[in-house]
Amino acid sequence: MSKHLGPGTLGAHAGDDPQRFHGAVSPPIYETSLFAFENFDAMVDGLSGGKSRYVYTRGRNPTVEVAEEKLAALEGGEKAKFFGSGMAAISATILANVAAGDHVLCVESVYSVTHRLLTSWLPRFGVETSFVDGRSVGAVEEALRANTRLIFLESPTSILFHLQDLESVARLAKERCIVTAIDNTWAGPLFQKPLALGIDYSIYTASKYLGGHSDVVAGAVVSSAARIERLLNDEHALLGGIIGPFEAWLCQRGMRTLAVRMRQHQESSLRFAAAMESHPRVRRVIHPGLPSHPQHPLACRQMSGFGGLFGLELDVDLDGMRRFADALRLFTLGISWGGHESLFFPVGAVQAKSPRRWNVIPVGYARVYVGLEDVQDLEQDFLQALDQV
Repeated sequence: MSKHLGPGTLGAHAGDDPQRFHGAVSPPIYETSLFAFENFDAMVDGLSGGKSRYVYTRGRNPTVEVAEEKLAALEGGEKAKFFGSGMAAISATILANVAAGDHVLCVESVYSVTHRLLTSWLPRFGVETSFVDGRSVGAVEEALRANTRLIFLESPTSILFHLQDLESVARLAKERCIVTAIDNTWAGPLFQKPLALGIDYSIYTASKYLGGHSDVVAGAVVSSAARIERLLNDEHALLGGIIGPFEAWLCQRGMRTLAVRMRQHQESSLRFAAAMESHPRVRRVIHPGLPSHPQHPLACRQMSGFGGLFGLELDVDLDGMRRFADALRLFTLGISWGGHESLFFPVGAVQAKSPRRWNVIPVGYARVYVGLEDVQDLEQDFLQALDQV
């Protein structure tokens, strides 16, 4: 399907072929573990690799492939591979590109579980990781080593909302034959296209915007056809972090409405964040889409839009944050994002109770996700909760 089609059209039609499925407009769910062979010769040929066909869902499944074709079209990449979770996709991508004795360079405000994988698990196999404030390309260059094999990015990051200059980092890496990968979940495949900027792997927690309804756990990787084929044959097949057919179907459904939902998330979150900037009990708002964000020019240069997730700092102590959070009625207290419902995550308060690596986060700092509710209702909910503190 042509890459020149709009995102709404690609989401609705990419990967679909009704005649392939007896005219079904919504592709069926192939909820099966294995596929039978019609005769002896077909089995011998299929299992010997002589003919590409479906054998076992751990490898290929028609429902999963429709979702993969749809995501690849939305991203503008050659091929995509879905996994059972975002961390399965991240882990597979990292493991595909490192070996004992290698070094990984990662942005320091990366997703906490990715951080744990790099610091607590990979060292057992002789892979070392160092972290850098990715906001400076110069700092990235200085942190590179002779054995650096992978630069892992996340832009914007999902707690502190730091950006990296993707094109500059990709150019730097290619000069040194270093692989680059990014967790692109915040912006999604419509608002940021890392592959077009020179990044090798674009990774998603599909539980977020791609699914869009808080009812699926999944992950995905988009890259060149050759890189994805290697992932399929090695890390995907051997580690077994596969997505089930039903979960893939839910992601298909979510991607059909992705363009419409992302436009609404952007519109509502920018209005909400701008309104909160002027409130006397809000010390600061950190949204890459607002001119007040220190990296706003970079955000506008490498992204075509902005999601619904951002940070803000309330002028409250720990008890005040408790009163505020408990007073919310439309915002749900939860740690995820990317679904239809608005969420509030008191990051600083949680860290005050259980210190983590972000030891500079004040107790009033929180993460806000603006969902698909009417934004004026969300504003009123926030204001009434602020009145309680």
